[in-house]
Amino acid sequence: MASSKIRVGLIGAGYIASWHADALRATDDVEITAVCDPSEAAAKALADGLGVRVFSDVADLIDAGVCDAVHILTPPHLHHPLALQCLRGGLHVLVEKPVATSAAETAEMEAVARENGVRFHAGHNFMGLPSYDRLKSMLDKGALGRVSVAEVHWCLPLAPLRSGPFGIWLLRDPKNLLLELGPHLMGFIVDLFGVPDVQSVQLSKPIDLPGDDTRHQAWRIVAQAGEVDVTLTISMVETIDDRSLTLRGSSGRARLDFAADTLVVERENASDLVLNPLRKQLDLSWQHLREGLGNTLTQVASLNRKSPYALSFQGMNAAIYGPLRKDAAPDARFSGESAVAVMTALDQALDLVPEGDLKPAAPKAKTRDPKPTAMVIGGTGFIGRALTRALVAKGQDVRVLSRGRFGPFPDLPDEVETVGVSLYDKAALVEAMQGIDVVYNLARSLEGTWEEALEHDVGVAVRIAEACQEAGVKRLVYTGTIASYDMSTPAQKITEDTPFPDDMSDRNMYARSKAECEKRLMEMHRRDGLPLVIARPGIVVGHGGPLQHWGIGRWHGAGAVRIWGNGLNILPFVLIDDVADGLILMAEHPDAIGQSYNLIGEPMLSGQGYFDAIHTSIGARIRVSTGNLTLFWAADAVKHVLKVYALRRRGLTRPSLADWKSRAHLSPFVNTKPKSELGWTPEADKARFVDAAIKHANLFGF
Repeated sequence: MASSKIRVGLIGAGYIASWHADALRATDDVEITAVCDPSEAAAKALADGLGVRVFSDVADLIDAGVCDAVHILTPPHLHHPLALQCLRGGLHVLVEKPVATSAAETAEMEAVARENGVRFHAGHNFMGLPSYDRLKSMLDKGALGRVSVAEVHWCLPLAPLRSGPFGIWLLRDPKNLLLELGPHLMGFIVDLFGVPDVQSVQLSKPIDLPGDDTRHQAWRIVAQAGEVDVTLTISMVETIDDRSLTLRGSSGRARLDFAADTLVVERENASDLVLNPLRKQLDLSWQHLREGLGNTLTQVASLNRKSPYALSFQGMNAAIYGPLRKDAAPDARFSGESAVAVMTALDQALDLVPEGDLKPAAPKAKTRDPKPTAMVIGGTGFIGRALTRALVAKGQDVRVLSRGRFGPFPDLPDEVETVGVSLYDKAALVEAMQGIDVVYNLARSLEGTWEEALEHDVGVAVRIAEACQEAGVKRLVYTGTIASYDMSTPAQKITEDTPFPDDMSDRNMYARSKAECEKRLMEMHRRDGLPLVIARPGIVVGHGGPLQHWGIGRWHGAGAVRIWGNGLNILPFVLIDDVADGLILMAEHPDAIGQSYNLIGEPMLSGQGYFDAIHTSIGARIRVSTGNLTLFWAADAVKHVLKVYALRRRGLTRPSLADWKSRAHLSPFVNTKPKSELGWTPEADKARFVDAAIKHANLFGF
């Protein structure tokens, strides 16, 4: 193997696969040769960009003999069987964390690897950071003295706990939260000090998922690793990002920020009492400046291809494939033996949690089969969940289309059925629409190029409409976006009669794609009689929605936001429950077919006013800055040039200055049409609006 490149296949084509792919392409003597995913569309989308073969079955991938190793990047409950299959097929395996759901499964994977003469590696990527190498070197040299305390923090908001999607593996079982995040933290401790003895586990900040299924958003684990006192802290509420490892020794305190790839060491000095504190702070200031400038230069020189997260994967791959090429001993950080130790410690921690805190709520008993007459596509999203529940409240049964079998309605088994149907399979869509009178299409796809948008957003919208016609659906309610309007001037008032710009090629991809969807669907309405109604919700807020809403501004964690523009103009806010009511009215009103409706609430708050209301209502002051939209546009222009000419990316569009100004929603909306034609009554009382949008929306998770 030392004489040729190692051929690597990717099993799983989701979000994390692109990070692995980019890192592998930056790894010496390694080449990606295949992508495998049960969804051929997902596999093809990733494989086409890499120029490699596509597989939909792991057995076919193994039999093809095109790989020496694979990266398993599927949902964690599939890791164990897939790893065993690949290891027995003679392939080296790297498994994303958590490598399995227990230490026993992990130990079996390591044993099978040894039996078959191949290697099993754990994807604990943060230990591949350059700053972590520096920390280990300092520790080995005794530069920190005798280390007595190690503290590892993972304090980062986990939005799905509050705004979904709730059907993902991460939220299916209470223990999955620790299994997902714990390996990062425990991996550091195992690597530095060996397997710890876990002494206590404390859970706090409970939150109820749909169906009164409680999850704890904060975990605190106390352990002992030799003579080192260990504390692991996980916090998933809206909090300032703190993903760090701190070692306290007799000669210094080292803090590794593994999200930022920085390492700062606080030391004592021998100066007198007057100069000592000054020297200490100057030393810390110099280190912060050095780390910040170093990271900035690295990212600028690499055009952001060496961000801290990207560097962690690159360092991990170098540590795995370097020894593999040379047939040398595996790097202990990523070895199967280390993975077993990490999972053993996590199992020990889970054993200390009271059984009641790790038991998911049982779904409500089903007493009848649903008889749905409404279908919600995108029913697991923010608007889709509210719409589905509103339909049930009106006495309708609902069929929800989902990519998986798990939906956010365990408390509604008699009224809601969740079915997994590919939006690329028209025959399956037609079958799923049997007996359905109304289809609500809330699906959307965020793509990077126009060609991708035409396939995965526009093409899907048209396919759903064609399926509706074939199935005899009586009404299709399609959800577009107000972002497709030109909202760049305060002088123009926007109504449903306001046309989109004739040329949308200089608009952001989301606005352009949604406008094209509307255009083609309206053509089908005029030509073929498609029973279409179009909805365009405003900035939707309320329970289940995110704090960090990008329709308002560019967020930098939970505590800072740069508003689009000066933040003084009234924004087109609308409550989630009002949107659900509006969508239902569009499906019911006999004269709505062929019409479009902008679901915009009554004029209430500006951007600045929204954040002032958050402070007044719940006492949280978010740091708000205004954003010069011309500067945003100019910076985006520079990035576009670099992407096209330096990174050689094709098919990209560059939003115009008018597009950037439109993000500030400078043009006011007139919401007369849905109120007069449909009888829609959005919340008109400002105090009640603020209560629903902010006070009772659980924006911070506690």
